[in-house]
Amino acid sequence: MSAQIILPKTAPFDDDSIAGLNRILNQASETQRAWLAGYLAGLDAANASPAAPPAARPAEPLAILYATESGNSEALALDAAKLARKQGFKPTIIDFADLDVAALASHKRVIVIAATWGEGEPPARAARAYGALMSASAPALTDTTYAVLALGDSAYPDFCSVGKAIDERLEALGGRRAVERVDCDLDFEAPARDWIARSLKELAPEPVAANVVAVDFGGRVAGETSRDPVEAEVIEHVDLNSSRSSKETIHLALGFEGLAPAYEPGDALDLFPENDPVLVDEILRLTQLVDDGLRGELVTQRDVTTLSVNLVEKYAAATGHAGAKALLDEGRAREWVAGRQFVDLLEAFPATLAGEQLRALTRPLPPRAYSIASSRKEVGEEAHLLISAVRYESFGRPRAGVASTFVADRLKSGASVKVRLKPNRHFRLPENDADIIMVGPGTGVAPFRAFVQERRAVGASGRNWLFFGDRSFTHDFLYQLEWQEALAEGSLTRLDLAFSRDRPEKVYVQHRIAERRREIVDWIENGARFYVCGDANAMAKDVRAALVEAFAEVRALTPDAAEEQVAGLERSGRYLQDVY
Repeated sequence: MSAQIILPKTAPFDDDSIAGLNRILNQASETQRAWLAGYLAGLDAANASPAAPPAARPAEPLAILYATESGNSEALALDAAKLARKQGFKPTIIDFADLDVAALASHKRVIVIAATWGEGEPPARAARAYGALMSASAPALTDTTYAVLALGDSAYPDFCSVGKAIDERLEALGGRRAVERVDCDLDFEAPARDWIARSLKELAPEPVAANVVAVDFGGRVAGETSRDPVEAEVIEHVDLNSSRSSKETIHLALGFEGLAPAYEPGDALDLFPENDPVLVDEILRLTQLVDDGLRGELVTQRDVTTLSVNLVEKYAAATGHAGAKALLDEGRAREWVAGRQFVDLLEAFPATLAGEQLRALTRPLPPRAYSIASSRKEVGEEAHLLISAVRYESFGRPRAGVASTFVADRLKSGASVKVRLKPNRHFRLPENDADIIMVGPGTGVAPFRAFVQERRAVGASGRNWLFFGDRSFTHDFLYQLEWQEALAEGSLTRLDLAFSRDRPEKVYVQHRIAERRREIVDWIENGARFYVCGDANAMAKDVRAALVEAFAEVRALTPDAAEEQVAGLERSGRYLQDVY
């Protein structure tokens, strides 16, 4: 709330006017007061004697580069551009997928926001430009001032390695670092916001006058996606696998009070999970804590599973445990944490912790993103998700995916859950008359259910071809009846299936692509888009390799020429991936 304003008796107004002004000003919001101040200043300027206007300084160009897989870097780039405009910059936002590295030297002021993906790799869309930047052909940047923000996940050994490499490379090419790089973990919002503000201040050509106040009258830009979580009700919770399957894949239908988030096919929802209370109780027992208030916080707000070398270092410093210190001193920590979780650290190196120590050791519990498996044009104000429960064993202890088993075990019909829209403008449907080929084994089929629903609802004339795979036809054919009905009515043109456990030799979607290579190449050469969704570590790479081989065999191309064909599809937005 703003401080109360009281005009002094010495103000050049009579008592009634002073009372009236005090009443108006104390009821006005900060925005209204700012508007009034600007209005009065404008009146003064209009009534002043004509004078030569000051020379206008042109807006300073600023290139904002982002490398993203999940969309976080892109969202931060948009935030940086919005703030930069208010500070007199003329920002240009550049996706690494579209970056011409040879022209990078033409940008005198550069911000880079880069995510690390998987085991220290650049995001798939950024791989081409990243490789060019690291190559000997990269240009000198002696006239460029830059700043780098790195995003990553400290659970991985190569934390923020892509951002670190870009920062070092820009310096090696002669660039001048404006501010030190910041390496952000999953709770990146606050440090990223601070870094953006500091970077823009340092990149500004001259200090902003101290008496200039920036007032944002606009709030959220029209059409801009809200990043605020909303409550959703579980209206349907169905295990799509049979009772004899070794898998649990949950179809989760969510309803909303009022309108559903304004999602498009290809978008995702961030789902905010809770930890297993049984695991939380074990952690409290191992640390000898009994604080009920802390228990609730650990269940709903803190990440109590992730283990990293960085966490071992913090634990050793907090507890002084000789065993944890030895693990670090002997260089065994990186190998030891692989496959283990926070509870293993507490069990192997027991120590009594205070509540604040335990809180400091854990990071905020992040949401998990799941592709939306529905079209609003067909399901109305609902959103459907497809979530496979992750369960396994390591080092003699059963493990469970935090979000997936929260959904499978503890989120039942009628329950509420927090979700947030996560747009993915790089995984969109093409024009209605274009053909599409969709490769989505397992839960990777989720966005393609949305695609088919959307195209059916709008009467799209383009053909739709789906490649789906899982373990068993009988037990794991997700949405089987829907696909068969779509085939019968024509909204799905072709369906190719690969069930890996139904025969002695395992068959995957990439094998079906190899078998259908001639038709696939024909579809693509006639304008079809090629979509891949699912596992990034193996499936997505195998599918891409199969498509390269398809071009090589069908068109009698050399391996390099076939690779260039697929790379060209990627550059033109006709080969699209949503992988995880």
